Amino acid sequence: MEANARHNSDTWHNPDTGDNPNAGVLIYEGIEMNLKLQNELSAEIEALRQQNLLWNPKELNGPNCAKSIVGGKEVVMLCSNNYLGLANHRALKRAAIDAVRKYGAGSGSVRPIAGTMDLHVKLEKLIAGFKHMDDALYYNTGFTANSGALPALLREGDTVISDELNHGSIIDGLRLSKAERHIYRHKDMGDLEAKLKEIAAKNPKRILIVTDGVFSMDGDIAPLDRIVELAEAHGAATYVDDAHGDGVLGDHGRGISSHFKVEGRVDFEMGTFSKAFGTMGGYVATSKTGKEYLLNKSRTWLLTGAHGPANVAASIAALELLTQSDKLVKKLWSNTKYYKKRLKELGFDIGESVTPITPIMTYDSGRAQHMSARLYDEGVYALPIVFPMVAKDKARIRTMITAEHKRADLDFAIEKIEKVGKELGLIK
Repeated sequence: MEANARHNSDTWHNPDTGDNPNAGVLIYEGIEMNLKLQNELSAEIEALRQQNLLWNPKELNGPNCAKSIVGGKEVVMLCSNNYLGLANHRALKRAAIDAVRKYGAGSGSVRPIAGTMDLHVKLEKLIAGFKHMDDALYYNTGFTANSGALPALLREGDTVISDELNHGSIIDGLRLSKAERHIYRHKDMGDLEAKLKEIAAKNPKRILIVTDGVFSMDGDIAPLDRIVELAEAHGAATYVDDAHGDGVLGDHGRGISSHFKVEGRVDFEMGTFSKAFGTMGGYVATSKTGKEYLLNKSRTWLLTGAHGPANVAASIAALELLTQSDKLVKKLWSNTKYYKKRLKELGFDIGESVTPITPIMTYDSGRAQHMSARLYDEGVYALPIVFPMVAKDKARIRTMITAEHKRADLDFAIEKIEKVGKELGLIK
């Protein structure tokens, strides 16, 4: 057969195409693929390369911590979401190992059939208690929480109002819904109020306001207290993505509702374990009725295999640590304030960030890519954020501070950022 005849070839072949360059199939190592599709994909990849927009992730050769081995080289890690340093914490590792010994490696099923272990139930109770909510539903990721909960909550005849800079998982979740969608200007409460009045006059079945708590590209915070006030005044419900607020904001890192003292007044609080909590998984904390509704209606929960025991047990350990002590949260903020102060003194533009997410604005994508490469050369790992994650003229190096960084780590990173920033003309 043609495929077998080409099995040991090192290149793609296009047999019997005649005069049509897009006809036939590509044959490589016995695998046949549509040539037209491969050409189209290659052209799009090349277009991204020409615009300096390609992702080329380096390998992590060990644990994710303040000093990590990346691409075989020790670097100060400045682009991790591991805010509290829990990804390699001994208590979480011990809990994971103990869980594997008792429960095995996997759950063996989706949650609604045979995949709900007592560990999952314990974790959901801990999430609810930590967030000061009645109950919670644990998802596989934060993305699947948003892309599953939002279309379940929004029916035909409903209306949703979303901040223009909300995360892509919110955007995708809203696209899957049948609700009428409205966008309000970023954190603009006047615009939100005007839209609420306009929408309420149409008497929709349900109005839901959706916002990020902390906006992950800029590090700024939604004015949740005002959002809640407006929602209550206009009969709307609220849904907050607290992925970057968990473990960072509020009492013991309880998040943005704790920060603004509006606990119990937000209808749905979504969060993730893949950032400050150091593990994996998402959740929606809500009322008992809200949980039961999502448990029966949210397809990303119903149709996805349950997390294995190791991850769930480590997540439980993370919440127990934060409930017992806020030492790591305080260290995170001490490091964050020091780092931001030093960057500002050097003259860097760090936008409107008020959280550990600290952008170093380059505006130009090529310059952001070049700065990232030079920092890696100098022993600092900090990645460029370019279109489509941000607008084409808003490229930046997004740096992330953790509780695990020592002052010497931060001083080393700041010294190298200063050096490269001067090379690129970002500062004098």
